[in-house]
Amino acid sequence: GGRRPMNSRPRGKLAVGRVKFFGRHRGEVNSSAFSPDGQRLLTASEDGCVYGWETQSGRLLWRLRGHKGPVRFCRFSPDGRLFASTSCDRTVRLWDAADAKCLQVLKGHQRSVETVSFSHDSKQLASGGWDKRVMLWEVQSGQVLRHFVGHRDSVQSSDFAPSSDCLATGSWDSTIRMWDLRAGTPGIFHQELEGHRGNISCLCYSPSGLLASGSWDKTIHIWKPSTRSLLIQLKGHITWVKSIAFSPDGQQLASAGYSHMVKVWDCNTGKCTETLKGVLNVAHACAFMPDGKLLVSGAVD
Repeated sequence: GGRRPMNSRPRGKLAVGRVKFFGRHRGEVNSSAFSPDGQRLLTASEDGCVYGWETQSGRLLWRLRGHKGPVRFCRFSPDGRLFASTSCDRTVRLWDAADAKCLQVLKGHQRSVETVSFSHDSKQLASGGWDKRVMLWEVQSGQVLRHFVGHRDSVQSSDFAPSSDCLATGSWDSTIRMWDLRAGTPGIFHQELEGHRGNISCLCYSPSGLLASGSWDKTIHIWKPSTRSLLIQLKGHITWVKSIAFSPDGQQLASAGYSHMVKVWDCNTGKCTETLKGVLNVAHACAFMPDGKLLVSGAVD
């Protein structure tokens, strides 16, 4: 898609790169993810494959088979060397990003795996899904390190705190749980953040350790986890929120949903500074690049 500068805050323009999926999926796209440098885009498809695309040109790089069911979610590691995909086949697959080879198949979940996230050093991986369990894995060995039990419904979203000593998970039970990952802490110890009235579909930490949550209740909450307090509520989406991303400086938040709409918010005031309309039918992923440029991907009608 073409790029055009959008008017943003006085201190500069927000350049937006729009990425569309081209017609080589054999099934619906469930989620997508950008590489840390923004050069690649992954898409998780209902047809059981993971697709890799070149962001600029839209060229298809790979179509990866291996999962034995629809692929639900995908994500790159922060160092860009790996990516993970989750599926209804109850597994997480770890792939080498350079040659798109499958390195590990992580087995342990009893139902569909809906979310996966990497620790900031890319050495650990967390997954969650319809079995209500959260599993922590060692990336190198593929071994399970810990299980976290407590959610009362499917686990749908996850993100590691910048310090990597805490994991946040969001669920269909409308709660966010914060799990203490430090050695020696029991797997049931957690803090709970309550306030949403629907599935928590996406979670994202800011560089300074604030936590944003997007929900099917059409709102986004920004929390201060250390005090379990809700700092600000962002209202304006007219449908479910699908994806959220903080800007590199943590001052802005982008959100995308099912409503042909991407919004950019000022995290200090809670005001929406941009509404990009008619961008895509479903905006599956939004991500800020290190230079502050916003990338948006999605499915077209």
